[in-house]
Formats: sequence, structure tokens, C-alpha cells
Amino acid sequence: MRAILPDVLIDNFDVVDVVNFEKTDVRFDIWLDEKKVQMREDKHNSDIISHGFGPYHCIQDFPIRGRATFLHVRKRKWLDKSTGEVFSYDWDLSEFDETRLNAEFVAFLKEGD
Repeated sequence: MRAILPDVLIDNFDVVDVVNFEKTDVRFDIWLDEKKVQMREDKHNSDIISHGFGPYHCIQDFPIRGRATFLHVRKRKWLDKSTGEVFSYDWDLSEFDETRLNAEFVAFLKEGD
């Protein structure tokens, strides 16, 4: 998977075991969920806990072997028990500026709740 998906996906998302990967004559579908890893500033805050996932967003990626490729990606939600706030992390993509991430994918990763 590392050879065909951007490093930001492989490093921060897991391929979902249940659905995983679908291949037809015309397309590939890959489902990914954000890993259960807190940002550095929240790691030692016991009030921040995992709180499920948002909806899947379907993003068309570059074709693989002549087939359209669709990434079904969902971000993890987090709950701050002290305030009741539910949120998702925004991603700093500056370290990936030289990669060819499409605009739709970048917007998804930067999207907060």
C-alpha cells in the first residue's frame, strides 16, 4: 500500500479490515480510518478520549493499473470530557508540500468539526 498511497495516509490511517479493498474491472475502492493517535498536545490529557468516527468521504485518487481509484476515508472524532466538545484534528500538510495531493484530499485533511 505504501507504494500506491500517499505517505500521509499510510502513516495516519489504517486500511479497514472488514471492507478493506474492493476491485472490479473498472475501479479500486479502499477504505481507511484515522488511527487512534492523539496529537502531541493532547497525549497527556486524560479528558481527551476517542469518540468514534465521522462519515466516510469518498475521494477519487490517481488511477491504478487503468482503474479509477476511490479512497473512502473517515476521520476520528475526539471528546473533551471537561468541556463536552467533540472535535477532529486538522492536519498540518506543510511537510507534504512537494507531494501531489489533490485539492479535494487536502481539503478533507484540513477539515475540522
